[in-house]
Parts: sequence; C-alpha cells; structure tokens
Amino acid sequence: MDNTGSPHLCFPNLNSSCRRLLRHPSEAVLLYTLLAFVSLLTVTLNILIIFSISYFQQLHTPTNNLLLSLAVCDMGVGLLVMPIEGLRYIETCWLLGRLMCALSPYVFYGLVSTSLGHMVLISIVRYLTICHPLQHNTKITITNVNISICLCWTSAFIYNGLILMDHMGNPDRFSSCRGECVVVINHIPGTVDLFITFVGPCSVMVVLYMKVFLVAVSQVRVIRSQTAATTAKAAPTTRKSQTKAARTLGILVVVFLICFCPYVYPILAAEQNSTNLSYYSILTWIMLLNSCLNPLIYALFYPWFRKAMKLTFTFKILQAHSHDAMIM
Repeated sequence: MDNTGSPHLCFPNLNSSCRRLLRHPSEAVLLYTLLAFVSLLTVTLNILIIFSISYFQQLHTPTNNLLLSLAVCDMGVGLLVMPIEGLRYIETCWLLGRLMCALSPYVFYGLVSTSLGHMVLISIVRYLTICHPLQHNTKITITNVNISICLCWTSAFIYNGLILMDHMGNPDRFSSCRGECVVVINHIPGTVDLFITFVGPCSVMVVLYMKVFLVAVSQVRVIRSQTAATTAKAAPTTRKSQTKAARTLGILVVVFLICFCPYVYPILAAEQNSTNLSYYSILTWIMLLNSCLNPLIYALFYPWFRKAMKLTFTFKILQAHSHDAMIM
C-alpha cells in the first residue's frame, strides 16, 4: 500500500505531533543490528577490563584504578547513551517522553566529560611515571588516584548540570512539535564550554604526551649509546622501542582528536550547538565510538590484559587462588 500521499506522524493521535520519516524495513533492521552490535561490543570490552582489573590481585594498582573507572564510564556510554541516541536516529522521533528528554542529555554529556577527564588523568600519570620516576611512588598512590577519580566524576556531572539546567527545567523549550527533544547551547556559552571541556583537556594531553615521547626517545638514545660497544643487537631493539613509543603516542592523541573534533565543529563554525542540526547524529556517533575504542587503546595494548583474557576464556580462573596469578 502506498502511504506517501499522507503524512506520517510520530504520534498519530496528536495534531501537534512531528512528522516521521518512515524507513524501509530492511534499512531499519540493518540500523538496529548495527546499533545492537556497537553497543554490545562497547559494553563487553569494558566489562572485560572491569573484571580483569577487579579479579586479579596483581592488577590492583593506582594506574589500573584509572583504567577501571574509565571502563565503567565507557560501559555506561554503551549501555545508556548509545541505545537512546540510536533510537533517536533510527525512528527520527523522540519516543521516550519529557522526563527522558530532560535526563538523557545530562547523562550523555556527564559520561562523555567523565571519560575525557579520565584520559587527562591517565596522561598525567604517564607523564609522572616517565618524566619524574623518583616522585612517582609518592604522588601516584591508591588514595590520591581514588580522590582524583571521585573529583572527576563529581565535577563532570555538576558542571554539565549547570550547563543543562535550563534544558532540564524546561525540556520542551526549543521543541516545535511533539516528538522532538532539542538541546540548544548558544554560541557564547558553547564557546566557553568548548575551552573548558575540549581545548583545555586536549592541550594538556598533547603537551604531556609530547614530553613523555621526548623523554622516552632521550632515554632510548642513552641506552643505545651505552650498549652499542657491547652488542650489535642494541640498535635494532632501540629502533623498535622508539617506533613503538611513537606509534602509541600517535594512537592516543590522533584517535581522541578524530573522535572529538567533529563534534565541536558547529561551535568553531559559529553555529548553535543543537541536537536539531541535520548532521548532529553523525557527529555524535563519531564521538561515541571513542568509548568503544578506549578499551582497545588503553587496555588491549597491555600484555597483562591479553594474559588475563587467556586465563578467563580458558576457564583457569575457576581454579583455586587463580586471582593471585602472575599477570604482569
């Protein structure tokens, strides 16, 4: 039956309803399948990190506490944010009601800001570990890291609560019809938010990782000069370590920029940062994919994670005292 001659509404019983874009059934099935896959993959990868760090005693370190908290945050993105944003895009209508319209952006931005804060904290820990190794044990303690984690979570949600206060108080403020959930951040507050939540953290990460990279390269050159006279294998090993350091730095910084830069484009282009923009969904999903990539970047490159997964999937964790296994 051809229904193209009549309007399709989000809520057919309401005259004030927004119009709805009807997708072909095969297209809807494909989109829902992709949504389920990405969400499930994000949740699963982060659960594996949470389990590994929580279960194995040797992994209970200050740095791994940061990875654990980051994984909890990214799991929340995969569990809560991705399904809601996917439903919004596929159905082209907001079907979750006024309360969820008020809360979902708050949870979304709160979790994304928390994830970003954790990446900054990780860069600080790596900087202190490489550049100030003698001060590392006194500054990077379980207590200090846990306090930093609590401050990161608390400040992220308080800050986003202040930014979105008007929206949460009146979520229908910018909606032109029933079936919309529009969040608008004007240019001036959006620009201030850009510097607080993107330019500042990004600058800190880039500067710290550049210092880490330069110090690592310097240390490698010292080792090469000391061992060149005794072994001919030092140079290839050094080159390999140098390449690995450069590759790791590039992955950390470039992936972050690729995921987050498109989302701040509307502000840089002097546009309102609104969920009603035609390309908002694309920018959002590029940023959300960072929560799926984080466990790959921050954990899968670690040998201890691969060993923990091997013990888990071979069911050796069922053996007595398996939590005391030598992972690192």
